[in-house]
Amino acid sequence: MFISDEMAQWIIQQRRYIHQHPELSHNETNTKKYIESALQVMGLQTYSLTGKDVICDIYGRNGSRLIAARSDIDALPVQEETGLPYQSINPGVMHACGHDGHIAILLGVIKSLLPYIGKLNGSIRFIFQHAEETVPGGAKELVEKGVLKDVEAIFGYHLWQHLSAGLIGYRKGPFMAGASRFNIKIKGKGGHGSQPHETIDPTLAAAHLMTQLHTIISRDINPNEGAVISIGEMKAGSSYNVIPDTAELSGTVRYFNPDLLGLIEHRMAKISHGIEESFNTKLTLDFQKGDPPLINDGHVIDSVLKTINKLHLADNIVEVPLTFGGEDFAYYSQVIPASYIFFGTHSKDNPYLHHHPKFDIDEKMLPVGVKIMSQTLLDYLEVTS
Repeated sequence: MFISDEMAQWIIQQRRYIHQHPELSHNETNTKKYIESALQVMGLQTYSLTGKDVICDIYGRNGSRLIAARSDIDALPVQEETGLPYQSINPGVMHACGHDGHIAILLGVIKSLLPYIGKLNGSIRFIFQHAEETVPGGAKELVEKGVLKDVEAIFGYHLWQHLSAGLIGYRKGPFMAGASRFNIKIKGKGGHGSQPHETIDPTLAAAHLMTQLHTIISRDINPNEGAVISIGEMKAGSSYNVIPDTAELSGTVRYFNPDLLGLIEHRMAKISHGIEESFNTKLTLDFQKGDPPLINDGHVIDSVLKTINKLHLADNIVEVPLTFGGEDFAYYSQVIPASYIFFGTHSKDNPYLHHHPKFDIDEKMLPVGVKIMSQTLLDYLEVTS
C-alpha cells in the first residue's frame, strides 16, 4: 500500500479541520456531518444506527465475508492551550486524546481502498463511533443495535503518547483494563469540633473505610492478576471546626480478569457494612460497572503483525505492557475477534500526554497509520478463510 505525498497531506488536512472543530460526547453533530460529506464526495453511502454515529460499508466480490474497522469521533471538555494555528475554536472543548487523528486515519483508509471496491474478497464496515469518552461509551450502544451482525473480526487503533513516534505497540490477550467506578456516601451526625463525643463522625469512618478498601487489592487478589482500586475524590464538611453530617468517597476500579469484578464489589459491600457497624454510621455504596477489559485475539493480532512485517516496519514493533486505561472498543472485543494496536506519537517537541491542554500528536504517524490499516484489511480478507 503506497501513500503519496498528496494523500498524506490530505489526511493531515482532515485531522486539522476536525481538531479545530471538536465536539463533546453525544453532541458530535457537525463532526458526523463532516464525515458523511467526506464519504459522499468519495461516492459512498453512509447510514447511522444511533443518529450519532456514521457507518459506511464497502463491498467486494465475496458477499459472504465481512470485517470492520472503527474510529472514535468525540472530544473532551478541555480548554486547549497548544497555540496551534488550527487550535480548537470551541471554548472548553478539545481533541485532547487523538480522536481527530483517528478519524483522519479511517477516512484515509477508505480513500485508499476505493480502487479495490468490487475486487475485495469480502466487505468492510467502517464505524465512526460516537461517545467513546463517556461511560458506558457509544460502542456498547452500537453493539446492542447490531453493528457487529455477521462481522467476523474488527480492527482498531489509538494514537499513543506513551510510545515514541513511529513505534507500533501491540499485545495479545488482555490489553486495556476494564474500568468501573464507585461512590460511597457516609451518613453520620454532625456537631462542634470541640465535642466529638456528641457526634457520629463520618470523616473518621471515611478514613478507616479508605484504608480498608485498599486492602482488597493487597489481600484478596492474586498480585499476578493485575487490579487497581484508586480513590480520587473525598468530600466532607466546609469548616475546620465543625464535624459534618456526611462524607463521601469516589473512585475507580481497574481489572483484566472479569471474574474479579464481582469479588471486588462484594468485598466493598462487606467492608462498608463493617464500617457502618463499627462507627454507627449509615453507608450507601453505588457501584457502577463500566467498560469491560479489552481483549486482543491472538490470531487476528498475528495477521496484523504479519502485515506490518510485510510493510518493512518490523523494527518498529514493540510488545507493550498491560494498560490500565479503559477503552470502550472493549465491547467489540467481547463479541468478536478483535485487534487493537497503538501508533506511537510522542517526541521531545511533543511531550504532553493525553487529556492535557497542550496535548498534540506527531502528524507523520497519520499516513503510516493509514498504510498499516489499509494493508491489514486487504491482507486479512485475502488470507483468512
